[in-house]
Amino acid sequence: MAERLATGHYDQLHHFIADGLWDATPLETELLNQADRLVGGRDAVLVIDDTSLPKKGERSVGVAAQYASALGKTANCQTLVSSTLARGEVPVMVALRLFLPDSWTSDVSRLKRARVSVEYRTPRSKPEIAVAEIDRAMAANVRFGCVLADAGYGLSAPFRRGLTERGLAWAVGIPRHLKVYPVDVKLIWPITKVRGKPRKSPRETTKAPCALYLTIAAEQMLASAKWKAVSWRSGTKGRLKARFAALRVRTTDGPPQRIWDKGQQHLPGDEAWLIGGQRASGEKKYFLANLPAATDLRTVAASIKARWICEQAHQQLKEELGLDPSRGDHGRVFIATT
Repeated sequence: MAERLATGHYDQLHHFIADGLWDATPLETELLNQADRLVGGRDAVLVIDDTSLPKKGERSVGVAAQYASALGKTANCQTLVSSTLARGEVPVMVALRLFLPDSWTSDVSRLKRARVSVEYRTPRSKPEIAVAEIDRAMAANVRFGCVLADAGYGLSAPFRRGLTERGLAWAVGIPRHLKVYPVDVKLIWPITKVRGKPRKSPRETTKAPCALYLTIAAEQMLASAKWKAVSWRSGTKGRLKARFAALRVRTTDGPPQRIWDKGQQHLPGDEAWLIGGQRASGEKKYFLANLPAATDLRTVAASIKARWICEQAHQQLKEELGLDPSRGDHGRVFIATT
């Protein structure tokens, strides 16, 4: 940036970004507007993910021993929650937000010493940061048809509910052990002989009264499903193919309810697709998507696989643009675009 905009004044530009007090909102809004003009549309996707920056020491804001996706293990690093607007094979990174782990947000003196702005000191999970970024993109009228995320976000029921409440289509990864309900699960009022006021909440049962339906792990739910080969697009080495299976289920996103002696579990939420994808190596991945029931398997598979584009964006930012947050940042990461 200094070479193009401030030749011979690198230190001044660094001071302006790292230490200067200025409102970044207009710059961030302009980035969203330009991204929308480039790749926005009904067939675009907004991909939520995170990426790590390995770091030594303990003074860089947000640095801690945490999972480093770049290394595939727990290591000393910073973690950035990213938002990528993409259409086809063209990604545009629209936000990178620094995640502060508990070792930072619980240490007020450390936050002050690192000059972290007050508005960034409140603990926020990665899904909470992601929803805030989605709200910001929607406020700027950025056009996209579906929100995509990996299992790190998809396992969060509040994250999935947040997307649904905003009227958004979504397709997210989930752990194989995440529980779901069969699509035909029913809610009925239990019959009781005890006098008094009726129950305020139902219990989940099958069509047979008082026959309890327990939740079932995603892996188990798809164990007997029919898997078929699906090709969703052309790659550099030919058509991309994998095996997929999909069933309509009910999510476990409803309010919690104690079920007899079975403990507490969440009541059924909305209908959704439960999808399994199997690679050539035999490895299986699982997903949930609130796409319409009439959506064909190829479209569902294409939506899920579109998430890979954010990995390309992360790699390009690190290799070609030298992605690295300022050592004296205030909790923000800025992206230079050409």
